[in-house]
Amino acid sequence: TDLPRSPPAAAEPRHASPAAPRRLREKLRTAARMAGPPARTAPGSRQQVQGGDSRAQPASGAPPARETRAPFRFDYERFRRSLRHPVRGGRPGEDPETRARRMKIKEMMKFAWDNYKQYALGKNELRPLTKNGHIGNMFGGLRGATVIDALDTLYIMELEEEFQEAKEWVEKSFDLNVNGEASLFEVNIRYIGGLLATYYLTGEEVFKSKALELGEKLLPAFNTPTGIPRGVINLGRQGTHPHKHFLYGMSWSWGWASAGSSILAEFGTLHLEFLHLSALSGNPVFAEKASNPPAWASSSSWGVMNIRRVLNRVEKPQGLYPNFLSPVTGSWVQHHVSIGGLGDSFYEYLIKSWLMSDKKDSEAKKMYDDALEAIEKHLVKKSAGGLTYIAEWRGGILDHKMGHLACFSGGMIALGAEHAAEERRQRHMELAAEITSTCHESYARSDTKLGPEAFRFDAGSEAMATRLSERYYILRPEVVESYMYLWRLTHDPKYRHWGWEVVKALEKYCRVEAGFSGIRDVYTTTPTHDNMQQSFFLAETLKYLYLLFCEDDVLSLEDWVFNTEAHPLPINHTDFKA
Repeated sequence: TDLPRSPPAAAEPRHASPAAPRRLREKLRTAARMAGPPARTAPGSRQQVQGGDSRAQPASGAPPARETRAPFRFDYERFRRSLRHPVRGGRPGEDPETRARRMKIKEMMKFAWDNYKQYALGKNELRPLTKNGHIGNMFGGLRGATVIDALDTLYIMELEEEFQEAKEWVEKSFDLNVNGEASLFEVNIRYIGGLLATYYLTGEEVFKSKALELGEKLLPAFNTPTGIPRGVINLGRQGTHPHKHFLYGMSWSWGWASAGSSILAEFGTLHLEFLHLSALSGNPVFAEKASNPPAWASSSSWGVMNIRRVLNRVEKPQGLYPNFLSPVTGSWVQHHVSIGGLGDSFYEYLIKSWLMSDKKDSEAKKMYDDALEAIEKHLVKKSAGGLTYIAEWRGGILDHKMGHLACFSGGMIALGAEHAAEERRQRHMELAAEITSTCHESYARSDTKLGPEAFRFDAGSEAMATRLSERYYILRPEVVESYMYLWRLTHDPKYRHWGWEVVKALEKYCRVEAGFSGIRDVYTTTPTHDNMQQSFFLAETLKYLYLLFCEDDVLSLEDWVFNTEAHPLPINHTDFKA
């Protein structure tokens, strides 16, 4: 059975669902409480929008832009030659203990995959206790989320036979002709991200073509007065444009999001993937780098660069970015700020956009620096016991809690600090280490040595869940993600030690006969399992643990950035148009 959750919405975003990973994460009830009552919409008011691609007819009668472009081909071989390190590393001499620990994590991945393949192949996730599959309602009829999420992990771990099994499923069974309500965010980070990463790792055209086809299905979500996309998109075909072969799509906002707002961590977590969609297709509609859209372009041709223009225009309270923005007016709907669920990966994608551009995207770097400065000033606090944490901000009032989802921030801040000026670099590396240490404490203070969904710093309690509804662990990756980054950037052995503690706890409390399962209470050594092997466990948790015990040249940070589902995307060292 699932963990307790609020009444179901048409589709549940990740920040709302215990059956989903980080980046929009926090529970539906939490988001609903923050957002207020569901927005009332008139019957039939889900906006029917013109979807599709960049082939809008110019009002002037000029020829459509797409037809004027020369045929485009991405030069994959040149791309591979540009990498500074072998994808799987050079495998220099290493100590036997480190290798043995890495091989143990590889065995865990094989066990998770083999059970998924046996009992749930083609479904989105495995239910390991009942030995069947789970589909869910976040993906609009798409199937195989675990397959797509696992592909690059299987490849990096050199699980060759298992990788071929996953690839064969994509080739023969992955159907994009579906008709259902999907989370724009979840489809982008899991499916688009996973397909793009596997193409870049292997050069297999099937992954690129599927990513591009699916990417076009997401474009109708951007057809709003501001170009800020709505959170839910129908992936099916509703009709064709009378003058062109546009697809009609449907997009709308989550019912629980106040006043039909869009969510910062959803519309702010598209940039990495959409720039790569443009790079691979030669079609600028995904990225849309012009400072303003041309006068003849419909809003459906707006891309992710337009999101920044809207955010740069709107006033930020105390320099902070609230979690809810109206896609109609471009104004904030509520002043709730969180580095955890609803906000988190927006900040992550700013610094990673700069890194992915080979440090040329100065706008992203400035937005990140300014946001982190405001976070440091208003949200970073130290508990009576000396633990540094990032509080949440509700219209100027602090809520002294951190979600497990916010624990990615230690790694993010360290990654940004590595490329900062000396004074800021030292301060931010210390902050990153302190936050990561606090998140480790949330694990160390539990009976299972696994961390709760949220932990608080009030009423004499520190780094522990104080509410029954926050005591569960659903195989989340954020803490080990930060361990991996801090290890790579400092080589302090404590991060490998902490990571191995997590491996042992996963084996003891989450491994069951037919896979891995989340647990309902980290504060008991006889926990009840939730019967769900999350797809992000294979995409993120096991990948970050494996990389923690690899040499630094395996998926080197000089060549790759990880999207928020841990799918590696290459840094743009040059232009690869053939």
